[in-house]
Amino acid sequence: MTALPSDATMRELAASERVCVRPILQHVTDTLTGASRTVVIRCGATRAKVCPSCADAARRLRIQQCREGWHLTEDPPKPEPDPDGAEGDAVDQADEDDESGRRVRSTRRRQDAPDLPRLAVSDRTTGRVFTSPDGKTYRPSMFVTLTLPSYGRVTGEGVPVDPASYDYRRAALDAMHFPKLVDRFWQNLRRATGYSVQYFATVEPQRRLAPHLHAAIRGAVPRKLVKQVVAATYHQVWWPSVGEPVYTGPDELPVWDELAQAYADPTTGAVLPSWDEALDAIDDDPDATPAHVIRAGTQVDIQGVIAGTPLADRVIGYLTKYLTKSITDPLHDDSDGEAPVSAARRAHIDRIAGEVRWLPCSPTCANWLRYGVQPKDAKGGMEPGRCGSKAHDRDHLGLGGRRVLVSRRWTGKTLDDHRADRASVVRAVLAEAGIEMDDHDELSVTAARPDGLPRYVWTTTKPGDLDAPTYARLIAHAIAQKHRWRTQYEDAKTRAGPQALGVSATARPAAAPAA
Repeated sequence: MTALPSDATMRELAASERVCVRPILQHVTDTLTGASRTVVIRCGATRAKVCPSCADAARRLRIQQCREGWHLTEDPPKPEPDPDGAEGDAVDQADEDDESGRRVRSTRRRQDAPDLPRLAVSDRTTGRVFTSPDGKTYRPSMFVTLTLPSYGRVTGEGVPVDPASYDYRRAALDAMHFPKLVDRFWQNLRRATGYSVQYFATVEPQRRLAPHLHAAIRGAVPRKLVKQVVAATYHQVWWPSVGEPVYTGPDELPVWDELAQAYADPTTGAVLPSWDEALDAIDDDPDATPAHVIRAGTQVDIQGVIAGTPLADRVIGYLTKYLTKSITDPLHDDSDGEAPVSAARRAHIDRIAGEVRWLPCSPTCANWLRYGVQPKDAKGGMEPGRCGSKAHDRDHLGLGGRRVLVSRRWTGKTLDDHRADRASVVRAVLAEAGIEMDDHDELSVTAARPDGLPRYVWTTTKPGDLDAPTYARLIAHAIAQKHRWRTQYEDAKTRAGPQALGVSATARPAAAPAA
């Protein structure tokens, strides 16, 4: 028997064939027949450094989602509310009117922010139709880029010219609260235009590693109005002050008092103010100021885009270009996707990472203990610098939210719906050509025995289990299966005729057993 290549070689081969490089193995037992087998499931990663194949598949799905909703001429149906965000998109806070549980503060605008027109927002989601002198009609849409303000001069590499004067604290706070600023922008834009503006947006890092927003917007809004909305949009963070920490050393941190079920000063034993008490103090202080105010930068790029033009395709590609990268990954176009990181850039990343590690990311963040305040819903074992939010990770640099933001009525579909659409197209082409597919409901967890109990029992197969295939054999089987599916699909398109051409075979049949 011919020996298979090494695991490293098989991983490279899997990536080149767009096969998952870190598949998940599940052991499935049929409780009716007693038969069992190992089933291969894609890992579903969205970052290329984790799994380039799955990340590319996720990016292509987003491309389809963006293209399908951008230039709609009719309002899509309202989707059912999904409180768990199962479709993988950010919850559109601009759609939310539920203010329960929030503290009510004055809605008077800041005096240093310009006023905005405020119209009643209609239920319409499509843009205006324009008619040219020759009678042709157009319904243009837009591509908008929002940035954050400057924190100091930077070089072409994106590192500060003078790191000592670069405002790292403000940069870190802006990154952490950027999602709230974006939510406020959409809310203000809808109120200023009078219709329910829909968007497909991505949050990406600039070279200086500050986040910025690229957004495809359905419908055309006057450029002057967009810039007016950007200039007038801000978000105030009404939290306790994060100016100077009260406790810094590891031996000086507050300790958990079991009797009081609260954190206390390690020296005096005094219980720290609770989160609600800290906010009450802010509410009772007539001279209180926000802990932070975030605004958009002055650089705003606005482009008009018409459906079916080369520009529309280029913009969609640009929107989704960096979705497979982390915030700190190099942003370039070299062939191998890697480039050496200079010492100056590494130091720049370290400074931002150092700030976001210790700043509070939310009311429940353990970092509040450094500032003499108990986190909301405090419990024993909390330790500053060890908050579980990804906002503190070096790979995210303050961005704890999702990188893809899609309004609920962009297409009226969830991401799973779009995935099912792609699969149904492939099934239809294969069926038209008379090719029988694997039963996509095979091994379903909802399948039941006559007595009503689940028919199939799924358990995780761990590396090293006696019945687990080797990594090399597993990848070899997946590649062979991918080739078989691709051959079947290409043959089906040839048989089905021209109407099937141009359909991408990115969807795949149901999970198949490992070799």
